[in-house]
Amino acid sequence: MHSGNDTQVLLGALLEMLLIVANIGTALVLFPILKRQDEPLALGYVAARIIESVFIAFGIVSVLTVVTMHQTTGVHPSSMVPIDGALVAVHDWTFLLGPGFVVGIGNGLILGTLMYRSALVPRRLALLGIVGGSLIVLSDASVLLGVFDKGSAPQGIATAPEFVWELSLGVYLMTRASARSRSNGCGRRRSPTTPASRRSSRCSAACARAPRPRRCRTGRPSRRAGPTPPSAGSPRNGRWRRRARR
Repeated sequence: MHSGNDTQVLLGALLEMLLIVANIGTALVLFPILKRQDEPLALGYVAARIIESVFIAFGIVSVLTVVTMHQTTGVHPSSMVPIDGALVAVHDWTFLLGPGFVVGIGNGLILGTLMYRSALVPRRLALLGIVGGSLIVLSDASVLLGVFDKGSAPQGIATAPEFVWELSLGVYLMTRASARSRSNGCGRRRSPTTPASRRSSRCSAACARAPRPRRCRTGRPSRRAGPTPPSAGSPRNGRWRRRARR
């Protein structure tokens, strides 16, 4: 049986695995759209999502190792404290570098720049992503260099714009997609075609294909001259008159 803390850790590991799947799926869905604007930047966005997923996977392995050690029998709990602390520190650093630093570059700077160029979202919203990515990169670099502590108020304030950017982007894209689907559904409705309208459409098509008479220089249709009648003294004059009477 698992203890209560181990069950919570396993549940958190499962959620982070789902996060990895969501990261890769987002990159695959957006890449065909983003590469139309700038293919190198689009590849950079996909690479950033993959690197973020790798960091998350390392963090999952570290916490699962802690759970496995807790379930191992024959080990004194006091001897496990340094190892547990080391593995938890590995998880914390991977979280800082992966969902923190790399997210600021990928989701913030790269994705914000591509959305700004493509105008798929409002320009102000894309600028929020660029600013939020810059702030989260600076804050994580500050934590890495020891300027302020992890989880402090400055880091939370610097992370807020990135959080608002990612949330607003998802809501805006879903709203726009639903509105477009409704408009396409209304556009598919057509009135039934009656036989009379079909006949009229066929006649108009036939008239469009029919050759038009030539026009002379005055703008009036020119008439082709038929065969000239024979003269009065011609022996064919009588035959011509009989044909004309018929």
